Amino acid sequence: MRVKILGCSGGIGGALRTTAMLVDDDILIDGGTGVGDLSLEELARIDHVFITHSHLDHIACIPLMIDSVARLRSKPITLYATVAVLRILQGHIFNWLVWPDFSRIPDAHAPFMTYQAVAIGESIVLDGRTITPVPAMHTVPAVGYHLDSGAASLVFSGDTTSQDALWDYLNGVENLRYLIIETAFAEEQQGIAVASKHLHPSLLAKELAKLQRPAEIYVTHLKPGEDDEIMAEVGHHAGRYAPKILRNQQIFEF
Repeated sequence: MRVKILGCSGGIGGALRTTAMLVDDDILIDGGTGVGDLSLEELARIDHVFITHSHLDHIACIPLMIDSVARLRSKPITLYATVAVLRILQGHIFNWLVWPDFSRIPDAHAPFMTYQAVAIGESIVLDGRTITPVPAMHTVPAVGYHLDSGAASLVFSGDTTSQDALWDYLNGVENLRYLIIETAFAEEQQGIAVASKHLHPSLLAKELAKLQRPAEIYVTHLKPGEDDEIMAEVGHHAGRYAPKILRNQQIFEF
C-alpha cells in the first residue's frame, strides 16, 4: 500500500491543508482541504472514501469532489462511515439545503454516490487491502482506521482523546509499523483540549505508554501556528517514543 498525506493540519492558511490521506490512487481516508490539491483526473480515480467523523476539517472537500467528477465516472463513489456518521452526513450535508443528495442523482437506482456502513473491528477488503475501523473518542461519533497491506500496517487515530480501547486494539496488531496520532493543542490549552476531546502533549505521553509494540509514531492535527510549540512539548513529555511531526505530501509505503 502507498499512503500519501494530502493534509495533516488542524486548520488552513498558506500551505496548510486539513486531514486527508490518499491510499494508492483509489481510496481516501477523510476528505479535508488537502483533497483540493489533486488534479481532476486524480480525483476521478477515487472510488472509496473512508470517513473518521463528520467535522468539517475532515469532510470539507468530499461534496465538492463528488460534484466535480461524477460525470467523469462510470460507477458511484462509496462513502464508508459508521451508521451514526452516515446519518449526520445525510441529515446535515447531503440534504439539498447544504449540498445536493448525490445518492439520488441522477436517480436512486444509478446514483453518483452510495453509502456503506462500517463498524469498529469489522474489516473491509478492497483488492487485497484491509481497512478496519478502530476505536476513537471524540465530541461526535468517530473512529480511526487500520490499513493493512498484509506485509505491514498503518493505524490512524482520527480525532480522539484518552481511551484504552484504541491501545487494546493496537497491541493486537502484530505487523504494526506506523501510528499516526493526533495532538491538537499545546499544554497551555489543556482545558480546551479536554473539553473538545483532543490530545495535548502530556496526555499523548500517557497514551503512548499504553502501546506495547514498536512503531514509528507521527503526530498530526496540530493547530496552525503552534507546530513548533506543540512538537517541542511532545519531545519533552513523550521524547522516549521518538514521535515525529507528520508532513503534508509525506509518503508511507508498506
